[in-house]
Amino acid sequence: MSLVIGLTGGIASGKSTVSNMLKELAITVIDADVEARLAVEKGEPAYEKIVTEFGHDILLSNEEIDRQKLGSIIFHNAEKRQLLNSIVHPEVRKRMNNQVEAARVSGEQVIVLDIPLLFESKLTHMVEKTLLVYVDKDIQLKRLMERNDLSPEDAEARVKSQMPLSEKVPLADAVINNNGSIAETKKQVIEILQGWGITTQE
Repeated sequence: MSLVIGLTGGIASGKSTVSNMLKELAITVIDADVEARLAVEKGEPAYEKIVTEFGHDILLSNEEIDRQKLGSIIFHNAEKRQLLNSIVHPEVRKRMNNQVEAARVSGEQVIVLDIPLLFESKLTHMVEKTLLVYVDKDIQLKRLMERNDLSPEDAEARVKSQMPLSEKVPLADAVINNNGSIAETKKQVIEILQGWGITTQE
């Protein structure tokens, strides 16, 4: 029987770092962001629905969706954003479920679903355990400014647009404190997995 873990965090919390650590431990990680990109490629059901709803103006010359153009439409319009989500999200869930089934069939002991909005989108029903990557807000802002070359105001706005990490802590089955070094984070990852009865191969 496989254990399905939901990995989540916030912008610049270090979730990608933890995701890579899990991959290094030979654990299958299914990334919601990757699946969302694949779900809207030409020929996919979501692609056809998006073009029908948003028109051909959102396409590039090669007929692929212009993500920036589409992003600027939905960023300023909550109704359009909901419409896009109602098209894309079910397809992403379907793709992720198919991969979980395939991993189960091949006898994998543990499967990780990397879902940035795990709690906000109420997707905890897809997983058996939830793992949150936490970082203090001041460190989160500092890392975000350095990583994306943002002003303090822009970084603050991006962090504010998400559910605060402090509010996610009580919702998670386990929390990785990512304020320290990479070695400290890795130690916590292994300890949590072992606590859940997962033997890791380093």
